[in-house]
Amino acid sequence: MTKKLLGVAAAALLCFPFALNAQEVASELSFTARGAAGLDAAGQPGRVESVWLWPEEKMPNSRNLDLKDSIANERVYQVARPWMDHFYPTVSTGKAAPAVLIFAGGGYARLSYEVSGNLLARWFASLGMHAFVVYHRLPTSPDLFVRENGPLQDGQRALRIVRYRAAQWGIDPQKVGAMGCSAGGHLACSLGTHDEDVSTITDQMDGYGYRADFLILVSPVISLDAAITHQGSRRNLLGPDADDMLVREFSNECRVDAQTPPTLLIHAHNDPAVSPLNSIRFYTAMKEAKRPCSLHIFPTGGHNISLEPQPGTTQQWSVLAEGWLREMEIL
Repeated sequence: MTKKLLGVAAAALLCFPFALNAQEVASELSFTARGAAGLDAAGQPGRVESVWLWPEEKMPNSRNLDLKDSIANERVYQVARPWMDHFYPTVSTGKAAPAVLIFAGGGYARLSYEVSGNLLARWFASLGMHAFVVYHRLPTSPDLFVRENGPLQDGQRALRIVRYRAAQWGIDPQKVGAMGCSAGGHLACSLGTHDEDVSTITDQMDGYGYRADFLILVSPVISLDAAITHQGSRRNLLGPDADDMLVREFSNECRVDAQTPPTLLIHAHNDPAVSPLNSIRFYTAMKEAKRPCSLHIFPTGGHNISLEPQPGTTQQWSVLAEGWLREMEIL
């Protein structure tokens, strides 16, 4: 964790006290970060809490190298110790609220944490949701033994922490979803389609669920099939010599089953980086599995669909997303 990213002294960032009970945990992690991630342009609210995903020296799949975070131009290029920033709701309904984990895009080589992370988190918070921007390990990290498992381990762990602390935070543990853009969409989708538990470390979190309850995928990389995938994301996640079995294992359209959660897919017809066939394949698999799924392919928007101004009808994607959350009775 760095002062440059959060704008707070590193000493103020408290690691997760895994040996403590729930009441002690609440006391230990009650600080509010007043950094760039926590304020809008007017310096208004937004309580943001930073939470480590793993206790020190217990992070799985790690060589325990002495790495440093690498952050520049609103992008993270290396994550030494994964964490998540918790954006609290700015409106309240007086009942347990839904939550969403957000995974930024960046081709599995970087995390574009502002446009596909913090901006989205503030928007979800304005809807009355808890939002967590997850800073996961990148598969290109030299610290990983098994590169393709690193991001998924961190994502599963983040889900478990949210459910473990749901009562403390006022979260409905049955409404914890995942959202991702581009390669972040692949990781979010993996949290709804992968059954294997790769994040257990024998602590309090192991008894909590590690699959998402809903998915929102924007311009997502879903398939690693060479015919339609984003080649950089595939190469960064699996390495240059992945065999067919590994490619299929991480092609999420092949993993849809009766337990895959409700999914919203947003894509642009003219996306030059990630073919909308990724979303179409996933929708087709969901249709065949008789799972609830909504697909919106806009004529324009390229690979830049975000909360920033959009061309034409693409500007309506967030309105559709909010409507979908209400239709699915998540909000």
